[in-house]
Amino acid sequence: MIRFEIHGDNLTITDAIRNYIEEKIGKLERYFNNVPNAVAHVKVKTYQNSATKIEVTIPLKNVTLRAEERHDDLYAGIDLVTSKLERQVRKYKTRVNRKNRDNGEQEPFIAEQQTVVNEDVEDTSESSNENEIEIIRSKQFSLKPMDSEEAVLQMDLLGHDFYIFTDRETDGTSIVYRRKDGKYGLIETTE
Repeated sequence: MIRFEIHGDNLTITDAIRNYIEEKIGKLERYFNNVPNAVAHVKVKTYQNSATKIEVTIPLKNVTLRAEERHDDLYAGIDLVTSKLERQVRKYKTRVNRKNRDNGEQEPFIAEQQTVVNEDVEDTSESSNENEIEIIRSKQFSLKPMDSEEAVLQMDLLGHDFYIFTDRETDGTSIVYRRKDGKYGLIETTE
C-alpha cells in the first residue's frame, strides 16, 4: 500500500485534492505485487498566474520513480503526472525483468517484494558571489551496486543529467551523464 505525503506551496490541500491525488497515483500499485511502506512524496505548488506544478517522487528498492508537470488545471496536471509515472514503470519493468530473466534472477516487478530506500538524487547547486562559494543544498545517499545501463535508466527516471553509482563489476565509483548531443557518457574511477 502506498502512503502519501502531500504538501502544498501557496495552496491548501483540500480533502478533494488529497482524494484525487491518492486515487490517481494509487493506481500505480497494480504494477507491483507488494509495495510495503512505499511513500509517495507529492508537492503541489501554485504560481501567481494560477498555473500549478505537481511533483511526485516514489522511492522503491530498485528504482526511484519521479515525475513533474506544470499545467493551468490542477486536476489535469495530476492526470498528466500519473501518465508519466505509468510510462516510467512500464518501461523500467520491461527492461529490468528482461535483464533479471537473462541473469537467472527473480523478476522484481512480478514476484519480488519491494521495499523503500530513500535515494532521491538531486543536483547540488552552487553559486559564486565574488570569490565566495556558497553551497545552498547538500544531499547524502548510498551508492547502489549496478551496471551502467541500470544507472542510465535511473538517471532518466529521476530526470537528472548525471547519476553516481557503484559499478557492480569493478566495485568502483562511476558516473553516467547525458551529453549535449543526447547520448550518454561514463566516467570511471581508478585507484
